[in-house]
Amino acid sequence: MELDELKANWNLLNDRLAASEVVNLRLVKEMITQKTKSAYDHIVGQNIYSFVINMLIICVVFPYVYMNTPIRTASFAIVEGVMVTGLIPIIWKLFLLSRFDLGSKSCNQLSRTVLTYKKICHHEMTWTIAAVCLAIVAFYILELGFNTEAGYVLGTKLILPLGLSLMTFALGFVLAKWQLRRHAQQLREIERGLEELKEFED
Repeated sequence: MELDELKANWNLLNDRLAASEVVNLRLVKEMITQKTKSAYDHIVGQNIYSFVINMLIICVVFPYVYMNTPIRTASFAIVEGVMVTGLIPIIWKLFLLSRFDLGSKSCNQLSRTVLTYKKICHHEMTWTIAAVCLAIVAFYILELGFNTEAGYVLGTKLILPLGLSLMTFALGFVLAKWQLRRHAQQLREIERGLEELKEFED
């Protein structure tokens, strides 16, 4: 009788341990999923922020500057054109991020989406640096070489816009470096989370 009771208790303990292990695994998976989702939300937020800021500059800030200063139409068109074209990779990235669904897609599918996203980011960085540099050069060639209405001469009239441009460029560079560092950190978090979640699929 004691042996049967001991076996029953032993089986009951095994069942409880198995159930406890299942619960623990579920909790670990939920924690990893939540951490990955949090990093994903940060990246989406950064891209939406970039899109909104670009749209404000394109639609409000630079048109206001154009209407209230003697900037040539060609100079305005160059800057606007570069900025509008710069929205394309942001929209593409947001489209890719909208397809990132931890609930319905496998980790391998999500990893491929992340890889495509990283390729876009790499090409976007190269294009952005080249496009901004070319736009600045073209803008100042047109303004300083052909804009007689502005009356640029060596002195405060010339130093002020150049100085403000350099300050704006430097500030943008610092903010971009900070954002890129955070962005890379969040991407690593997502990749690490997907690698860990793969173990639960096997």
